[in-house]
Amino acid sequence: MQMAGTIAQEIETILSENFEPLLLEVINDSARHHGHAGDDGSGESHFTVVIESAAFAGKSRLDRQRMVIRALGDIPGQRVHAFAIRARAPGE
Repeated sequence: MQMAGTIAQEIETILSENFEPLLLEVINDSARHHGHAGDDGSGESHFTVVIESAAFAGKSRLDRQRMVIRALGDIPGQRVHAFAIRARAPGE
């Protein structure tokens, strides 16, 4: 898992508790977006999450993303400017 800072740790904790993932990567992409729109200078403005969980079995890509966003509450869109999600079920 690639993490830096407190928001990344919070994301990992929330997703681990909600989805019991087989794989979880919280990737801080903020450095790649330095100086771009949404860069608040915190170093924690852009993230990618890669998660594999049985909770996603039989769900569409959109439903999986909604599940993750719902679990994270105010983090995506309010505390983090950009949030990419790659969610899959085991065996996909």
